[in-house]
Amino acid sequence: MAIGYLSIQARTAHEAVPLSGVRIQILDDMGNTVYTLTTDESGETEAMPLETVDKSFSLNQYYSGMPYVNYSVLAQSAGFDSLLVSDIPIFDGETASLPISLIPMHETQRRSTQTEISIGQPAVSMQEQRNQEGSTAAPYVLRQVVIPNPITVHLGAPSASAVNVQVSFLDYVKNVASSEIYPTWPEAALTANIYAIITFALNRVYTEWYRSRGYGFDITNSTAYDQYFVYGRPIYESVSRIVDRIFNEYVRRQGQNAPYFTSFCNGTTVSCQGMSQWGTVTLANRGLTPIEILRSYYPDDVEIAETNIITGIISSYPGTPLRVGSTGLDVQTIQTYLNRIRRNYPAIPAITDEAGTFGDSTQNAVTGFQRIFGLSPDGIVGNATWYKISSLYTAVTRLADLDSEGNTLGIGTVPPSSVLRQGSRGPDVITLQYLLNVISEYYPSVPAPTQDGIFGSGTQQSVIAFQRALQLAPDGMVGPLTWRALYEVYQGIEQNVPPIGPETGSFEYTVRAGDSLWLIANKYGTTVDAIKRLNGLTSDLINIGQVLKIPSDQNMPYIEYTVRPGDTLWILARRYETTVDAIKRLNGLTSDLLNIGQVLRIPTN
Repeated sequence: MAIGYLSIQARTAHEAVPLSGVRIQILDDMGNTVYTLTTDESGETEAMPLETVDKSFSLNQYYSGMPYVNYSVLAQSAGFDSLLVSDIPIFDGETASLPISLIPMHETQRRSTQTEISIGQPAVSMQEQRNQEGSTAAPYVLRQVVIPNPITVHLGAPSASAVNVQVSFLDYVKNVASSEIYPTWPEAALTANIYAIITFALNRVYTEWYRSRGYGFDITNSTAYDQYFVYGRPIYESVSRIVDRIFNEYVRRQGQNAPYFTSFCNGTTVSCQGMSQWGTVTLANRGLTPIEILRSYYPDDVEIAETNIITGIISSYPGTPLRVGSTGLDVQTIQTYLNRIRRNYPAIPAITDEAGTFGDSTQNAVTGFQRIFGLSPDGIVGNATWYKISSLYTAVTRLADLDSEGNTLGIGTVPPSSVLRQGSRGPDVITLQYLLNVISEYYPSVPAPTQDGIFGSGTQQSVIAFQRALQLAPDGMVGPLTWRALYEVYQGIEQNVPPIGPETGSFEYTVRAGDSLWLIANKYGTTVDAIKRLNGLTSDLINIGQVLKIPSDQNMPYIEYTVRPGDTLWILARRYETTVDAIKRLNGLTSDLLNIGQVLRIPTN
C-alpha cells in the first residue's frame, strides 16, 4: 500500500504555549491504536507513516471511492480536557500536520471531559450545490485591500446560531485549501485554487459583505455561501508550502484594486459560473500556469496583485528577505522577537550575533523557528516567516502582559457580587473584561473585548460567547452564575497551563581576552556543556566582547514567581510539577505560610 504521514502539534493560547508531555494515540478506522506518542518540549511529535491508497485515485475525477484512508487522534494531558479528532484523511506521499489545542480544566472540575471534532471529506467530493453571491466590480467599503489578522469565521450558514472563531489569515487559507481540494493535485492546480481561496476571502473583507449586513463575522464556513473551513483540521504540507509563498497575493482585474469575486465549485457533481476545481487539474496537466488557469474561468484581464497591509502585526515586512549578511533595524527586530519566543520554545537556538547583524546564529534561530512552525527551513526571513515570527511574538508578549495585569488588578478568588449588563461601568467591568481577555486566549469562540471599563456591545458579545461555551443561558448579563463560571475557568487556566518561559537562573558575562569556555565554567562552578546548551553554541569558539549567559544554579534551575491571592504551596507545586518540600527547601521556608506579593523561587526540574 501507499504511505502518507501524520504529525501533531499540541499548543494553546494561539500557539504561545507549547504543551509538552501530551499523550497522543493515532487510531485506525476500526479504533485500533496504531501509535502511542508523547509531545516534546515544542509540543510536537515526529511525522508517523500510515497506510493509505495510491495517489492516482485522487487524481481521477471519475473515481467514486475515497482516495485516502481515515485515521483518528486522541490527545490527553493532565489538567486539560481531552480531544478526539476523527476522520482525518491521509493521502499518499503527503504529510498532514494536525494542530491540537487543548482546553484547560476548570478549577472545580474533577475529571477531564472529551471534545470531539470530525474532519470528514473534502468539499471537492461533496454534491451539495454552491450558491455563492458576491461583488465582482466597483462596490466596496474599504479603501485598501487589507489582510485581516485574525479573520473571524462563522461556523455555519450566515443566519444560523453557530459560534464564531478567530484564526490568523495564513492558517485560515491553509485550512480552507486543505478542506476544499486534494493536496496531491499538480502544483499549478493547487496554486490556482489557493489564489481563488485567498481572493474570495479578501473580497468578503474588502466589501464588508457580512459586516455591512449587521453580522459580527467576516465569512462563513458554509459551502453554500462561502468556502469550506473545518476548525481543528490537519494542514497538508504541499498546501502549506504554496500558501506561505503567496498568502498576500490576490486576483484582480486590470485597472481595479478590488479583489475579484472568485467563485468556484468542483465542476463534476456541481456546476457553477466560476472556476471548476477538477478542471484546474486537467488544465495543469496540459501545462497551463496558475494565471492561465485562472483566466480560463474568469475574465481574460485578471492579474495577480499584492498587498502587504496586514492588521494586528506590530512591524510590517521590510519588503526584502533577510538573510546572512543583512544588517540594520529589521534584523535587530527579528532577533529581539526570536529571543523572546525562545523563552517559550527553548528548542530555538540562542542568537549570539551582534544586534542588527544577521550571522550564523541568527540563521540557526530562524531555521529552528521555521522547522517548529512548519515553514520551509531555509534560514531566510521572507514574508511568511516575518509574518509568523511577528504573530508569535505578539501572542507570547500578550500572555505576559495579561499575567502582569492580573497581578496589578488583584483578581482574588471571590467573584464580585454586582450584576453587570450593557451600560454598566466601573472596576467590576474592568475585572470582567480582563477575565474575558484571558479566557479568549484559550477558548477560540470567545472574542476579547476592549478593556475600557465600559460594558458596551463588544463586551456583551464576549459574555454571550462565553455563556454559550459554558452552556449557560446566553443573556449577555453577568450575574452570580456567570461570575462563578468566569472565576472557575480563569483559576483553572492559572493552575493547569504550564508556566510561560521558564528559564534556568543565569547571568550575563562578557568574554574577555584569554577566556575560554573551560575557564569560564570552572570560574562559575558550571560545565562547558551547560554554557553551550544555554547559549545555543555548536562549538567551543568564543569571541572577545561576546555576551554569554552563565548558569547560576546548575543543580536547581528555577523561575521567580510572585504570590497571588488564593495561592498555596500545594497549588504552586501542582501547577509547576514540583513538590511542596522542593519549593520550601529552595526558598528556606520553615512553614507553609505565604504572603501576597512574596517572590518565590519555583524549581523547574
